[in-house]
Amino acid sequence: MKFNYRIIIFALAIVFSVAFSIPSLLNTSGKKITLGLDLQGGLHMLLGVKTDEAVKSKVKSITASIKHFSEKNDILIDNLKFDSNSLSFEILDKDDKAKIDGFLKDIDGLNVEFSNNIYKISLTKKEIEKTKQQAISQAVETIRNRLDQFGLSEPLVAKQGDGSILVELAGIKSASEEKRARELISRAAKLELMAVDEDRAARVYSMTQEEAASYGDVILTDVKDKNKKYLLKEIPIIEGDMLTDAKVGFDRNNRPVINFTLNSEGAEIFADFTEKNVGKRLAIVLDGKVYSDPKINERIGGGSGQISGNYTVVEAKDLAIALRSGSLMAPIVLLEKRSVGPSLGADSIKASMIALVSGFLLVMVFMMVYYRMGGVIANVALVVNLFLILAIMALFGATLTLPGMAGIVLTVGMAVDANVIILERIRELLREGVSVKKAVEDGYSNAMSAILDANITTLLAAVILYVYGTGAIKGFAITMSIGILASMLTAILGTHGIYEAIIEKIQKSKNTLLWFGIKV
Repeated sequence: MKFNYRIIIFALAIVFSVAFSIPSLLNTSGKKITLGLDLQGGLHMLLGVKTDEAVKSKVKSITASIKHFSEKNDILIDNLKFDSNSLSFEILDKDDKAKIDGFLKDIDGLNVEFSNNIYKISLTKKEIEKTKQQAISQAVETIRNRLDQFGLSEPLVAKQGDGSILVELAGIKSASEEKRARELISRAAKLELMAVDEDRAARVYSMTQEEAASYGDVILTDVKDKNKKYLLKEIPIIEGDMLTDAKVGFDRNNRPVINFTLNSEGAEIFADFTEKNVGKRLAIVLDGKVYSDPKINERIGGGSGQISGNYTVVEAKDLAIALRSGSLMAPIVLLEKRSVGPSLGADSIKASMIALVSGFLLVMVFMMVYYRMGGVIANVALVVNLFLILAIMALFGATLTLPGMAGIVLTVGMAVDANVIILERIRELLREGVSVKKAVEDGYSNAMSAILDANITTLLAAVILYVYGTGAIKGFAITMSIGILASMLTAILGTHGIYEAIIEKIQKSKNTLLWFGIKV
């Protein structure tokens, strides 16, 4: 007996499809297909990014770097201040200009002016635009990281248009879950360690923000008590981008706290500052609120610290997630919000299943009536194709959306289309009096070019849809791509293998033409 590699591959495909698709459909153990927002309900949000704040934050960060560099190298500077996109300071010794110039040269995107010992520094237009785009891209990555750690399966986070971010969270059903997810997404998680202005701290309650700004200070309130104020140096000692880790811990009273760790640069700055400011206070500021202002008793090495507050364990966990995933360069604003209820998702599944099953059955009936046993063989390949799509999606944990189900319905038509072309070629050859074996072989050979052209061009279109599309379009492209590849295996290789296995039986039958629906 001739070795039939096609039927072996087809059999393996059947085993694979059953092994992965059945557990997914029955919700038993193993990998499952995740339902999208439109099928199981959830939260749809369109977010905006305040990119101007990202520019201001970058200038503030450069200002802090200049302050640390001057202190580390014993360079005397005065009147160091910044605004939305520029900063200025005065050097008291002109001999230090070469050191400052060398430091500034390593920072890209600066316009530097120097006159009468005063530096005026601003960002170039190109750097401002670059910073704004980075703020959007960084927000997409940060939000995605937070939601992954939050525990949601397959959250969709994608840039939409020039400055908006689309977020879809499937499975969010309760108001408390929605609130928690929104807070986690919108939290800036901007950690700053800021020096307390000890000289003027007593006057903080009689001082305005404008007066504080004239001294290079800022007035912030306590996270627990809005009436409690702090007068802090506006330029932070440490910023959140120096943070490498944040974990939930517990203090001596068993209350949740956040233990954070700084990188090597942050640890060095922290150690230098605490060494020079023993006896003074250092405020721990998160998102513009003061969490504590501990007194510095000694030099603190190791680059670690603690944020304490009146948290619940869940709040502490979410804050640690936000800190670990990185602070947002710019604040996030909610532009649009829609909630998709689970009942609407259930209706979508029901309607989609009716369309899929009815279309599937009608195609199968047509193939059996018109092509007889040839149609039955095509239907076997069609069934395997459907289970193969589900198996591959389950294996990779893909998300099934409503457009994705439309893609499966379309794939049913495309999968049977290949067999229609093959069967018509076989029928033509049989009418010409060619033997069954040669008709089958030549039928597949003659149909191959047309099938490959149709499938490859459709696959390329699906890939382009996936690369450049978002949300619903991606879901459609995924199922269509998997379906096309699966149909190439089942409709071409699988059915060919079946014909090779039963060709002798067909030849021995009384009327071989009826096998392919040809009336004698």
